[in-house]
Amino acid sequence: MRALLRAGDISVRQLVEQVGVSAPSIRRDLARLEKRGLVLRTHGGATLVEHLLYEPFRHDTSFQARELRSADEKRRIGLAASELIAEKETVGLTAGTTTTQIGRSLRHRHGISVVTNALNIGMELCNQPAIKTTLTGGSLAWAWTFALAGQPALNTLKDVYLDKAFISVTGFDIERGLTTLEAEEATVSLAMLRQAREVIVVADSSKIGQVSPALICPLSAVHVLVTDHAIPEDVYQVLTARGIKVIRA
Repeated sequence: MRALLRAGDISVRQLVEQVGVSAPSIRRDLARLEKRGLVLRTHGGATLVEHLLYEPFRHDTSFQARELRSADEKRRIGLAASELIAEKETVGLTAGTTTTQIGRSLRHRHGISVVTNALNIGMELCNQPAIKTTLTGGSLAWAWTFALAGQPALNTLKDVYLDKAFISVTGFDIERGLTTLEAEEATVSLAMLRQAREVIVVADSSKIGQVSPALICPLSAVHVLVTDHAIPEDVYQVLTARGIKVIRA
């Protein structure tokens, strides 16, 4: 699953080389994963299942643009972030395309509790009984979004304690901190990170140095940044000097 999550699709031959077991064994594993709804077997290999509940959004240009922008980086970041989650932990995932990749990377795991305000992350995990998934409730405050916001979302979050909160942003700036596009979404992200022992930001390098209208929190609230290798070296040095762990996926 880790190899498939990195690549999106993969051949049996590649899996034999990476995993070090026989082709018949790989094929049996793929058959089991297909029965769990995690993969779709193809001629000579397998591909990740894209959730059918997304189908109404496939032809919406706004949705496609968000999904495809820095897609490879987001997939790697999501996988690296998911590997920070241990069994029996309760984690929060804010809405966002990169946090969606974290949810997608957790589908084969077990013993994890997920709290999220993202409808699509709930879709990703809804058929995985080994993961307990809680949706915050709330209102869809703007068009073409999966993010729940408003008082019901805040009420849910004030009653939970999280081991880790994974925060998706549209801006990550050394001076201005974490920002996003909508004030209501920023309020939910802030409420989630306040309930967490560890705050982990997931953002590809195109977000570094950007500032969006709505402030989530200052950089001092962040413990870990998971990003890609294109993060500027001077920014990397500043962040590590401030005690923020930077993971380059």
